[in-house]
Amino acid sequence: MVISKTGGTRVSSQEDIERMAAAFKKSRILLSAFELDLFTVLGRQKRTSHEVAEKLDTNPRATDRLLNALSALGLIRKDDGYFSNTEAAVRFLVKGEDEYMSGLMHTVHLWRTWSTMTDAVKKGGRATDRPIKEEDPAWTPAFIEAMNYRAVKVAEKLVSRLDLTGVKKVLDVGGGSGAYALAFVNARPEIVATVFDMSGVILLTKQYIEESGMADRISTITGDYHKDDLGTGFDIVFLSAIIHSNSPEQNRALIEKGAQALNPGGHIIIQDFIVNEDRIGPPFGVLFALNMIVGTEAGDTYTESEVETWLMQAGFTNITSTTGFGPTTVITGRKN
Repeated sequence: MVISKTGGTRVSSQEDIERMAAAFKKSRILLSAFELDLFTVLGRQKRTSHEVAEKLDTNPRATDRLLNALSALGLIRKDDGYFSNTEAAVRFLVKGEDEYMSGLMHTVHLWRTWSTMTDAVKKGGRATDRPIKEEDPAWTPAFIEAMNYRAVKVAEKLVSRLDLTGVKKVLDVGGGSGAYALAFVNARPEIVATVFDMSGVILLTKQYIEESGMADRISTITGDYHKDDLGTGFDIVFLSAIIHSNSPEQNRALIEKGAQALNPGGHIIIQDFIVNEDRIGPPFGVLFALNMIVGTEAGDTYTESEVETWLMQAGFTNITSTTGFGPTTVITGRKN
């Protein structure tokens, strides 16, 4: 299997297909161990599989085989019948460590939606009767934690690229943990920010804001951007990882609401996983389109020309597109 010129993989043999078909096995081993909190139980100690099983309240034989598999994958060490975390496992997979990848629990939840892909492709959207986030109360906290984990790594860098001259009020639509709102207020002392999100999310947002010590400069609005207005008087409307959850019609309406919320001369900033016009690259955005098929009713990943059309229809000018951080593109427009 080799990398093609478009950035994807080129399959050239039966072995390539077999490896691709079996790739889920490694993922499921890691995710099950994470879901069980196995790495945290091991911590920095050495334990037998029987000791681990007792602490996890799992079957001893099955736990032993899981630990053996984790050892084969290089996440766990096995010495004389005792298991211990590798340095990487301690650093990233043990709860309480500074770099703990708590966002992996969202990937655990994604496993459930991706397993419905066959039915979702037949239907053209989410195949479950209700969104899994409505069925599983742990979904929203895990999702927001995952988004926060990613956002805090790039928010400051992204905001530092922006021209914030004259900016005083920022609206972060679907802002989740408020990581980007925090980056905006940290960039300049005169900036205040507002996070707009659903009621179940805003409860979590307020916790993140309190922990940041910026509750005096970051406020919240509870609402549904499909139904409610976004407010008025803002200099920037920020939409990060939002448009992929919506249909084209919903995005057109949301961008129009964004225009109404802005002061004259204000800017809308859209950060998302934009795909090429032929929709076969970049690989992350192409695969993420299927994440939207299995997880939403009408979400998708969109092309730059689609986003630009929505912006122009809403009256935005001076539309620019730049490469973001990781697999994202940042598209901005100015309200006349």
